[in-house]
Amino acid sequence: MANRKTNAKTRTPSTHQMRPQNQNNSRRITNEKNQSNNNNSSNEHRQALSQVDWQRVNPKTEHYEFGGPFGAFAMITLLPIVVLAFALGCDSEGYDPFQRTYGFLNDLLAGKFSRDVLLAMVTSVNPYAFLWYILFVCQLTAFAIWLPGDCLDGTKLRDGSRLKYKLNGLQSAQTLFMIGMMANRGQGYRMPMWVYNNFADLAVASVIFAFLVSIGVYVGSFNDKRRLLSLGGNTGNPIYDFMVGRELNPRIGSFDIKFFTELRPGLLGWMFINICMGIKQYADLLRVTNSMVLVCAFQAIYVLDALYNEASILTTMDITTDGFGFMLAFGNYSWVPMMYSLQARYLADHPVDLSITAVFAIVALQATGYYLFRSSNSQKDIFRREPNDPRVQSLEYIETSTGSRLLISGWWGKARHINYFGDWLMSVAWCLPCGFDSIVPYFYCIYFAILLIHRERRDDEKCRRKYGADWDRYCSAVKYRIIPYIY
Repeated sequence: MANRKTNAKTRTPSTHQMRPQNQNNSRRITNEKNQSNNNNSSNEHRQALSQVDWQRVNPKTEHYEFGGPFGAFAMITLLPIVVLAFALGCDSEGYDPFQRTYGFLNDLLAGKFSRDVLLAMVTSVNPYAFLWYILFVCQLTAFAIWLPGDCLDGTKLRDGSRLKYKLNGLQSAQTLFMIGMMANRGQGYRMPMWVYNNFADLAVASVIFAFLVSIGVYVGSFNDKRRLLSLGGNTGNPIYDFMVGRELNPRIGSFDIKFFTELRPGLLGWMFINICMGIKQYADLLRVTNSMVLVCAFQAIYVLDALYNEASILTTMDITTDGFGFMLAFGNYSWVPMMYSLQARYLADHPVDLSITAVFAIVALQATGYYLFRSSNSQKDIFRREPNDPRVQSLEYIETSTGSRLLISGWWGKARHINYFGDWLMSVAWCLPCGFDSIVPYFYCIYFAILLIHRERRDDEKCRRKYGADWDRYCSAVKYRIIPYIY
Protein backbone atom coordinates (compact mmCIF):
# COMPACT_ATOMS: atom_id res chain seq x y z
CA MET A 1 0.00 0.00 0.00
CA ALA A 2 1.33 3.46 -0.80
CA ASN A 3 2.55 5.66 2.05
CA ARG A 4 2.29 9.38 2.65
CA LYS A 5 5.36 11.37 3.56
CA THR A 6 8.10 13.16 1.63
CA ASN A 7 9.22 13.12 -1.99
CA ALA A 8 12.75 12.50 -3.11
CA LYS A 9 12.15 11.92 -6.78
CA THR A 10 10.71 14.59 -8.95
CA ARG A 11 12.95 16.79 -10.99
CA THR A 12 12.85 20.02 -12.90
CA PRO A 13 14.07 20.25 -16.49
CA SER A 14 17.30 21.59 -17.88
CA THR A 15 19.18 24.69 -17.91
CA HIS A 16 17.34 26.99 -20.11
CA GLN A 17 14.26 25.55 -19.07
CA MET A 18 14.74 25.22 -15.16
CA ARG A 19 12.68 27.17 -12.74
CA PRO A 20 13.79 26.49 -9.14
CA GLN A 21 11.34 26.51 -6.27
CA ASN A 22 10.67 28.81 -3.36
CA GLN A 23 13.45 28.88 -0.78
CA ASN A 24 11.24 29.90 2.16
CA ASN A 25 11.73 27.82 5.30
CA SER A 26 15.12 26.66 3.96
CA ARG A 27 18.17 26.77 6.17
CA ARG A 28 19.97 30.09 5.55
CA ILE A 29 23.20 31.61 6.74
CA THR A 30 23.55 35.29 6.02
CA ASN A 31 26.92 35.79 7.69
CA GLU A 32 29.70 35.69 5.08
CA LYS A 33 32.23 34.57 7.68
CA ASN A 34 30.14 31.52 8.45
CA GLN A 35 29.96 30.76 4.74
CA SER A 36 33.75 30.82 4.49
CA ASN A 37 34.15 28.63 7.57
CA ASN A 38 31.71 26.04 6.22
CA ASN A 39 33.46 25.95 2.86
CA ASN A 40 36.74 25.43 4.70
CA SER A 41 35.15 22.55 6.62
CA SER A 42 34.15 20.89 3.35
CA ASN A 43 37.68 21.34 2.03
CA GLU A 44 39.17 19.86 5.21
CA HIS A 45 36.83 16.88 4.93
CA ARG A 46 38.01 16.29 1.38
CA GLN A 47 41.66 16.56 2.39
CA ALA A 48 41.10 13.88 5.03
CA LEU A 49 40.08 11.30 2.45
CA SER A 50 42.87 8.93 1.44
CA GLN A 51 43.86 8.14 -2.14
CA VAL A 52 41.97 4.86 -1.87
CA ASP A 53 38.87 6.76 -0.74
CA TRP A 54 39.09 9.08 -3.75
CA GLN A 55 39.36 6.14 -6.12
CA ARG A 56 36.16 4.81 -4.59
CA VAL A 57 34.41 8.21 -4.64
CA ASN A 58 35.46 8.88 -8.26
CA PRO A 59 34.96 5.54 -10.06
CA LYS A 60 35.74 5.30 -13.75
CA THR A 61 32.67 5.88 -15.92
CA GLU A 62 31.77 2.74 -17.86
CA HIS A 63 28.54 3.92 -19.50
CA TYR A 64 28.27 6.42 -22.37
CA GLU A 65 25.37 8.75 -23.10
CA PHE A 66 24.69 11.12 -26.02
CA GLY A 67 26.04 8.62 -28.55
CA GLY A 68 29.42 8.27 -26.86
CA PRO A 69 32.56 10.06 -28.13
CA PHE A 70 31.14 10.37 -31.66
CA GLY A 71 27.98 12.04 -30.38
CA ALA A 72 30.04 14.28 -28.10
CA PHE A 73 32.22 15.38 -31.01
CA ALA A 74 29.11 16.07 -33.11
CA MET A 75 27.65 18.27 -30.36
CA ILE A 76 30.91 20.18 -29.89
CA THR A 77 31.15 20.95 -33.60
CA LEU A 78 27.53 21.21 -34.77
CA LEU A 79 25.91 23.20 -31.96
CA PRO A 80 28.16 26.25 -32.46
CA ILE A 81 27.45 26.03 -36.20
CA VAL A 82 23.71 26.13 -35.47
CA VAL A 83 24.09 29.22 -33.28
CA LEU A 84 26.17 31.01 -35.91
CA ALA A 85 23.81 29.92 -38.70
CA PHE A 86 20.85 31.49 -36.92
CA ALA A 87 22.86 34.60 -36.05
CA LEU A 88 24.16 35.16 -39.59
CA GLY A 89 21.24 33.71 -41.54
CA CYS A 90 18.39 35.68 -39.96
CA ASP A 91 17.85 39.37 -40.66
CA SER A 92 15.34 41.82 -42.06
CA GLU A 93 15.82 40.33 -45.54
CA GLY A 94 14.68 36.88 -44.46
CA TYR A 95 14.89 34.14 -41.85
CA ASP A 96 16.44 31.23 -43.74
CA PRO A 97 19.48 30.13 -41.72
CA PHE A 98 19.64 26.62 -43.13
CA GLN A 99 19.47 27.66 -46.78
CA ARG A 100 22.12 30.35 -46.33
CA THR A 101 24.43 28.02 -44.40
CA TYR A 102 24.01 25.32 -47.04
CA GLY A 103 24.80 27.80 -49.78
CA PHE A 104 27.87 29.10 -47.96
CA LEU A 105 29.23 25.60 -47.36
CA ASN A 106 28.61 24.67 -51.01
CA ASP A 107 30.52 27.72 -52.20
CA LEU A 108 33.29 27.05 -49.68
CA LEU A 109 33.75 23.45 -50.80
CA ALA A 110 33.63 24.55 -54.44
CA GLY A 111 36.56 26.88 -53.81
CA LYS A 112 34.66 30.05 -54.65
CA PHE A 113 36.25 31.97 -51.77
CA SER A 114 39.86 33.02 -51.97
CA ARG A 115 42.11 33.00 -48.93
CA ASP A 116 41.88 36.80 -48.73
CA VAL A 117 38.08 36.68 -48.74
CA LEU A 118 38.01 34.07 -45.97
CA LEU A 119 40.51 36.09 -43.94
CA ALA A 120 38.39 39.19 -44.41
CA MET A 121 35.35 37.30 -43.10
CA VAL A 122 37.24 36.32 -39.95
CA THR A 123 38.76 39.74 -39.33
CA SER A 124 35.43 41.49 -39.93
CA VAL A 125 34.16 40.28 -36.56
CA ASN A 126 33.85 43.29 -34.27
CA PRO A 127 36.41 42.88 -31.45
CA TYR A 128 34.36 45.20 -29.26
CA ALA A 129 31.60 42.57 -29.24
CA PHE A 130 33.96 40.15 -27.51
CA LEU A 131 35.02 42.87 -25.05
CA TRP A 132 31.38 43.76 -24.41
CA TYR A 133 30.48 40.13 -23.77
CA ILE A 134 33.41 39.60 -21.38
CA LEU A 135 32.53 42.76 -19.44
CA PHE A 136 28.89 41.62 -19.24
CA VAL A 137 29.90 38.28 -17.70
CA CYS A 138 32.47 39.94 -15.42
CA GLN A 139 29.84 42.36 -14.18
CA LEU A 140 27.50 39.49 -13.31
CA THR A 141 30.38 37.68 -11.62
CA ALA A 142 31.09 40.73 -9.46
CA PHE A 143 27.41 40.94 -8.52
CA ALA A 144 27.33 37.23 -7.62
CA ILE A 145 30.36 37.62 -5.35
CA TRP A 146 29.77 40.95 -3.66
CA LEU A 147 26.03 41.60 -3.59
CA PRO A 148 24.33 40.44 -0.37
CA GLY A 149 22.28 37.29 -0.42
CA ASP A 150 21.15 34.34 1.66
CA CYS A 151 23.58 31.42 1.86
CA LEU A 152 22.16 27.95 1.60
CA ASP A 153 23.49 24.42 2.05
CA GLY A 154 23.67 22.30 -1.05
CA THR A 155 22.88 18.59 -1.00
CA LYS A 156 25.30 16.19 0.65
CA LEU A 157 27.84 15.02 -1.92
CA ARG A 158 29.41 11.60 -2.41
CA ASP A 159 32.55 12.55 -0.52
CA GLY A 160 30.48 13.61 2.51
CA SER A 161 30.95 17.35 1.99
CA ARG A 162 28.17 19.90 1.65
CA LEU A 163 28.87 23.07 -0.33
CA LYS A 164 27.50 26.54 0.39
CA TYR A 165 25.79 28.72 -2.20
CA LYS A 166 24.97 32.42 -2.12
CA LEU A 167 21.53 33.22 -3.53
CA ASN A 168 21.40 36.71 -5.01
CA GLY A 169 20.21 36.14 -8.56
CA LEU A 170 17.25 38.50 -8.29
CA GLN A 171 19.46 41.18 -6.72
CA SER A 172 21.91 40.73 -9.59
CA ALA A 173 19.15 41.18 -12.17
CA GLN A 174 17.83 44.30 -10.46
CA THR A 175 21.30 45.82 -10.18
CA LEU A 176 22.19 44.96 -13.79
CA PHE A 177 19.13 46.63 -15.27
CA MET A 178 19.22 49.64 -12.96
CA ILE A 179 22.87 50.32 -13.77
CA GLY A 180 22.11 49.77 -17.46
CA MET A 181 19.29 52.29 -17.42
CA MET A 182 21.30 54.89 -15.53
CA ALA A 183 24.37 54.44 -17.75
CA ASN A 184 22.30 54.91 -20.90
CA ARG A 185 20.41 58.01 -19.82
CA GLY A 186 20.61 60.55 -22.58
CA GLN A 187 22.02 58.00 -25.04
CA GLY A 188 18.75 57.39 -26.84
CA TYR A 189 18.60 54.06 -28.64
CA ARG A 190 22.37 53.76 -28.99
CA MET A 191 22.92 50.63 -26.87
CA PRO A 192 19.88 48.61 -28.09
CA MET A 193 20.67 49.44 -31.71
CA TRP A 194 24.31 48.46 -31.20
CA VAL A 195 23.22 45.08 -29.81
CA TYR A 196 20.88 44.57 -32.76
CA ASN A 197 23.48 45.55 -35.36
CA ASN A 198 26.22 43.48 -33.74
CA PHE A 199 24.16 40.45 -32.80
CA ALA A 200 26.15 38.08 -35.02
CA ASP A 201 29.42 39.36 -33.53
CA LEU A 202 28.03 38.83 -30.03
CA ALA A 203 27.06 35.29 -31.02
CA VAL A 204 30.64 34.62 -32.15
CA ALA A 205 31.92 36.07 -28.87
CA SER A 206 29.57 33.86 -26.85
CA VAL A 207 30.77 30.73 -28.68
CA ILE A 208 34.43 31.60 -28.11
CA PHE A 209 33.81 32.40 -24.44
CA ALA A 210 31.93 29.11 -23.92
CA PHE A 211 34.88 27.19 -25.37
CA LEU A 212 37.33 29.06 -23.14
CA VAL A 213 35.31 28.28 -20.01
CA SER A 214 34.92 24.63 -21.05
CA ILE A 215 38.65 24.23 -21.68
CA GLY A 216 39.47 25.95 -18.40
CA VAL A 217 37.31 23.72 -16.22
CA TYR A 218 38.40 20.56 -18.06
CA VAL A 219 42.11 21.31 -17.62
CA GLY A 220 41.48 22.44 -14.04
CA SER A 221 39.86 19.10 -13.18
CA PHE A 222 43.32 17.46 -13.42
CA ASN A 223 45.10 19.95 -11.15
CA ASP A 224 44.18 18.25 -7.89
CA LYS A 225 43.38 14.59 -7.31
CA ARG A 226 41.07 15.61 -4.48
CA ARG A 227 38.36 16.90 -6.79
CA LEU A 228 34.91 15.37 -6.88
CA LEU A 229 34.32 14.18 -10.44
CA SER A 230 31.07 13.55 -12.25
CA LEU A 231 29.98 9.92 -12.29
CA GLY A 232 29.14 10.35 -15.96
CA GLY A 233 32.22 12.28 -17.10
CA ASN A 234 35.19 10.21 -15.93
CA THR A 235 35.55 7.86 -18.89
CA GLY A 236 39.13 8.77 -19.77
CA ASN A 237 38.04 9.79 -23.28
CA PRO A 238 39.00 13.48 -23.54
CA ILE A 239 36.36 14.41 -26.14
CA TYR A 240 33.49 12.82 -24.24
CA ASP A 241 34.61 14.04 -20.80
CA PHE A 242 35.17 17.56 -22.17
CA MET A 243 31.62 17.67 -23.52
CA VAL A 244 29.78 16.06 -20.60
CA GLY A 245 31.90 17.65 -17.89
CA ARG A 246 34.58 15.91 -15.86
CA GLU A 247 34.43 17.82 -12.56
CA LEU A 248 31.14 17.98 -10.67
CA ASN A 249 31.40 21.39 -9.00
CA PRO A 250 34.40 23.40 -10.21
CA ARG A 251 35.09 26.35 -7.92
CA ILE A 252 37.46 29.27 -7.53
CA GLY A 253 37.53 29.68 -3.79
CA SER A 254 33.88 29.82 -2.73
CA PHE A 255 32.73 30.95 -6.19
CA ASP A 256 30.89 28.03 -7.80
CA ILE A 257 31.32 28.28 -11.57
CA LYS A 258 28.52 25.86 -12.45
CA PHE A 259 25.96 27.42 -10.12
CA PHE A 260 26.75 30.89 -11.49
CA THR A 261 26.56 29.68 -15.09
CA GLU A 262 23.21 27.93 -14.65
CA LEU A 263 21.11 31.04 -14.02
CA ARG A 264 23.04 34.27 -14.54
CA PRO A 265 24.69 34.94 -17.93
CA GLY A 266 22.28 32.94 -20.09
CA LEU A 267 18.97 34.01 -18.61
CA LEU A 268 19.89 37.65 -18.02
CA GLY A 269 21.58 37.90 -21.41
CA TRP A 270 18.44 36.51 -23.03
CA MET A 271 16.20 38.99 -21.23
CA PHE A 272 18.54 41.87 -22.08
CA ILE A 273 18.57 40.97 -25.79
CA ASN A 274 14.76 40.76 -25.80
CA ILE A 275 14.53 44.26 -24.35
CA CYS A 276 16.94 45.55 -26.99
CA MET A 277 14.85 43.98 -29.75
CA GLY A 278 11.69 45.55 -28.35
CA ILE A 279 13.36 48.99 -28.31
CA LYS A 280 14.62 48.43 -31.86
CA GLN A 281 11.06 47.76 -32.99
CA TYR A 282 9.91 50.93 -31.26
CA ALA A 283 12.66 52.91 -32.99
CA ASP A 284 11.42 51.64 -36.36
CA LEU A 285 7.65 51.83 -35.82
CA LEU A 286 7.31 54.37 -33.01
CA ARG A 287 5.25 51.70 -31.26
CA VAL A 288 5.65 48.18 -29.91
CA THR A 289 3.36 45.52 -31.38
CA ASN A 290 1.21 43.38 -29.11
CA SER A 291 3.09 40.30 -30.32
CA MET A 292 6.42 41.75 -29.11
CA VAL A 293 4.83 42.67 -25.78
CA LEU A 294 3.63 39.09 -25.30
CA VAL A 295 6.99 37.52 -26.16
CA CYS A 296 9.01 39.88 -23.95
CA ALA A 297 6.53 39.62 -21.07
CA PHE A 298 6.23 35.82 -21.17
CA GLN A 299 9.96 35.27 -21.33
CA ALA A 300 10.68 37.89 -18.67
CA ILE A 301 8.31 36.00 -16.35
CA TYR A 302 10.28 32.83 -17.13
CA VAL A 303 13.59 34.46 -16.21
CA LEU A 304 12.39 36.26 -13.09
CA ASP A 305 10.57 33.15 -11.89
CA ALA A 306 13.84 31.21 -12.15
CA LEU A 307 15.78 33.85 -10.23
CA TYR A 308 13.10 34.29 -7.57
CA ASN A 309 13.03 30.55 -6.95
CA GLU A 310 16.79 30.17 -7.26
CA ALA A 311 17.23 27.91 -4.23
CA SER A 312 15.94 24.65 -5.52
CA ILE A 313 18.26 24.47 -8.46
CA LEU A 314 20.55 23.01 -5.79
CA THR A 315 18.57 19.76 -5.83
CA THR A 316 18.34 19.39 -9.60
CA MET A 317 20.25 16.91 -11.72
CA ASP A 318 22.34 19.67 -13.31
CA ILE A 319 23.87 20.58 -9.93
CA THR A 320 23.90 17.25 -8.07
CA THR A 321 24.71 14.80 -10.86
CA ASP A 322 25.91 16.28 -14.15
CA GLY A 323 29.48 17.46 -14.52
CA PHE A 324 30.28 20.96 -15.71
CA GLY A 325 31.70 20.85 -19.21
CA PHE A 326 30.99 22.06 -22.72
CA MET A 327 27.35 20.94 -22.64
CA LEU A 328 26.37 23.21 -19.75
CA ALA A 329 28.87 25.98 -20.49
CA PHE A 330 27.91 26.34 -24.13
CA GLY A 331 24.22 25.91 -23.32
CA ASN A 332 24.19 28.79 -20.86
CA TYR A 333 26.81 31.17 -22.24
CA SER A 334 25.81 30.90 -25.90
CA TRP A 335 22.76 28.77 -26.74
CA VAL A 336 20.30 30.29 -24.26
CA PRO A 337 20.88 34.01 -24.92
CA MET A 338 21.44 33.66 -28.67
CA MET A 339 18.80 31.06 -29.56
CA TYR A 340 16.07 31.76 -27.02
CA SER A 341 15.85 35.40 -28.13
CA LEU A 342 14.89 34.22 -31.63
CA GLN A 343 11.21 35.22 -31.33
CA ALA A 344 12.03 38.78 -30.24
CA ARG A 345 14.62 39.08 -33.03
CA TYR A 346 12.09 37.87 -35.58
CA LEU A 347 9.47 40.37 -34.44
CA ALA A 348 12.02 43.20 -34.53
CA ASP A 349 12.64 42.38 -38.21
CA HIS A 350 9.13 41.24 -39.15
CA PRO A 351 6.50 42.91 -36.92
CA VAL A 352 3.24 41.06 -36.36
CA ASP A 353 -0.02 42.59 -35.13
CA LEU A 354 -2.27 40.02 -33.50
CA SER A 355 -6.05 40.13 -33.29
CA ILE A 356 -7.65 40.43 -29.87
CA THR A 357 -8.88 36.84 -30.18
CA ALA A 358 -5.35 35.61 -30.90
CA VAL A 359 -3.96 37.58 -27.96
CA PHE A 360 -6.45 36.06 -25.53
CA ALA A 361 -5.87 32.55 -26.90
CA ILE A 362 -2.09 32.85 -26.55
CA VAL A 363 -2.34 34.33 -23.06
CA ALA A 364 -4.65 31.45 -22.07
CA LEU A 365 -2.13 28.90 -23.36
CA GLN A 366 0.72 30.61 -21.51
CA ALA A 367 -1.32 30.80 -18.30
CA THR A 368 -2.26 27.11 -18.55
CA GLY A 369 1.33 26.06 -19.08
CA TYR A 370 2.63 28.27 -16.29
CA TYR A 371 -0.03 27.09 -13.85
CA LEU A 372 0.70 23.46 -14.63
CA PHE A 373 4.44 23.94 -14.31
CA ARG A 374 4.41 26.12 -11.21
CA SER A 375 1.70 24.25 -9.29
CA SER A 376 3.30 20.86 -9.93
CA ASN A 377 6.74 22.05 -8.90
CA SER A 378 5.35 23.86 -5.87
CA GLN A 379 3.52 20.72 -4.80
CA LYS A 380 6.75 18.76 -5.06
CA ASP A 381 8.69 21.42 -3.15
CA ILE A 382 6.17 21.64 -0.30
CA PHE A 383 5.95 17.87 -0.13
CA ARG A 384 9.71 17.61 0.15
CA ARG A 385 10.12 20.30 2.83
CA GLU A 386 6.90 20.05 4.87
CA PRO A 387 5.30 16.60 4.46
CA ASN A 388 2.68 17.40 7.11
CA ASP A 389 1.52 20.56 5.36
CA PRO A 390 -2.28 20.29 4.85
CA ARG A 391 -1.81 20.94 1.13
CA VAL A 392 0.25 17.78 0.63
CA GLN A 393 -0.33 15.51 3.62
CA SER A 394 -2.76 13.34 1.66
CA LEU A 395 -0.27 12.64 -1.15
CA GLU A 396 0.93 9.07 -1.54
CA TYR A 397 4.32 7.66 -2.38
CA ILE A 398 6.22 4.45 -2.90
CA GLU A 399 9.25 3.97 -0.70
CA THR A 400 12.21 2.30 -2.40
CA SER A 401 14.87 0.03 -0.93
CA THR A 402 17.34 2.94 -1.17
CA GLY A 403 15.17 5.08 1.10
CA SER A 404 13.93 7.34 -1.71
CA ARG A 405 10.23 8.09 -2.00
CA LEU A 406 8.47 8.33 -5.34
CA LEU A 407 5.25 10.33 -5.53
CA ILE A 408 2.31 8.53 -7.10
CA SER A 409 -0.54 10.97 -6.45
CA GLY A 410 -1.39 14.63 -7.01
CA TRP A 411 0.19 16.17 -10.08
CA TRP A 412 2.99 13.62 -9.96
CA GLY A 413 0.54 10.74 -10.09
CA LYS A 414 -0.66 11.92 -13.50
CA ALA A 415 2.75 11.74 -15.20
CA ARG A 416 6.33 11.21 -14.08
CA HIS A 417 7.37 14.57 -15.51
CA ILE A 418 4.13 16.50 -15.61
CA ASN A 419 6.09 19.74 -15.18
CA TYR A 420 7.72 19.14 -18.58
CA PHE A 421 4.30 19.30 -20.21
CA GLY A 422 3.59 22.72 -18.71
CA ASP A 423 7.05 23.81 -19.74
CA TRP A 424 6.45 22.82 -23.34
CA LEU A 425 3.02 24.50 -23.49
CA MET A 426 4.71 27.76 -22.55
CA SER A 427 7.30 27.29 -25.28
CA VAL A 428 4.49 27.05 -27.85
CA ALA A 429 2.90 30.23 -26.44
CA TRP A 430 6.20 32.05 -26.98
CA CYS A 431 6.33 31.06 -30.65
CA LEU A 432 2.71 31.69 -31.67
CA PRO A 433 2.95 35.53 -31.54
CA CYS A 434 5.32 35.33 -34.52
CA GLY A 435 2.52 34.20 -36.81
CA PHE A 436 2.88 31.61 -39.54
CA ASP A 437 4.84 33.30 -42.31
CA SER A 438 8.00 31.46 -41.25
CA ILE A 439 8.65 28.22 -39.38
CA VAL A 440 12.00 29.48 -38.06
CA PRO A 441 10.58 31.13 -34.90
CA TYR A 442 9.06 27.73 -34.05
CA PHE A 443 12.52 26.18 -33.88
CA TYR A 444 12.45 26.69 -30.10
CA CYS A 445 9.33 24.68 -29.28
CA ILE A 446 10.36 21.90 -31.71
CA TYR A 447 13.85 21.70 -30.25
CA PHE A 448 12.48 21.94 -26.71
CA ALA A 449 10.14 18.97 -27.24
CA ILE A 450 13.10 16.87 -28.37
CA LEU A 451 15.17 18.07 -25.42
CA LEU A 452 12.49 17.23 -22.85
CA ILE A 453 11.85 13.78 -24.30
CA HIS A 454 15.57 13.02 -24.33
CA ARG A 455 15.98 14.31 -20.79
CA GLU A 456 13.07 12.21 -19.57
CA ARG A 457 14.62 9.12 -21.19
CA ARG A 458 17.98 9.85 -19.55
CA ASP A 459 16.28 10.22 -16.20
CA ASP A 460 14.30 7.02 -16.69
CA GLU A 461 17.44 5.05 -17.49
CA LYS A 462 19.31 6.37 -14.46
CA CYS A 463 16.41 5.69 -12.12
CA ARG A 464 15.95 2.19 -13.49
CA ARG A 465 19.58 1.41 -12.69
CA LYS A 466 19.28 3.03 -9.26
CA TYR A 467 15.94 1.66 -8.06
CA GLY A 468 15.66 -1.63 -9.95
CA ALA A 469 12.37 -3.43 -9.30
CA ASP A 470 11.06 -0.46 -7.31
CA TRP A 471 11.21 1.64 -10.46
CA ASP A 472 9.11 -0.92 -12.33
CA ARG A 473 6.59 -0.78 -9.51
CA TYR A 474 6.58 3.02 -9.69
CA CYS A 475 6.08 3.01 -13.47
CA SER A 476 3.13 0.65 -13.05
CA ALA A 477 1.53 3.16 -10.69
CA VAL A 478 2.38 6.24 -12.79
CA LYS A 479 2.02 5.01 -16.35
CA TYR A 480 2.58 8.18 -18.35
CA ARG A 481 5.92 9.88 -18.86
CA ILE A 482 5.05 13.54 -19.66
CA ILE A 483 1.53 13.96 -21.09
CA PRO A 484 -1.29 12.17 -19.21
CA TYR A 485 -3.15 9.58 -21.33
CA ILE A 486 -0.94 10.33 -24.35
CA TYR A 487 2.75 9.89 -23.58
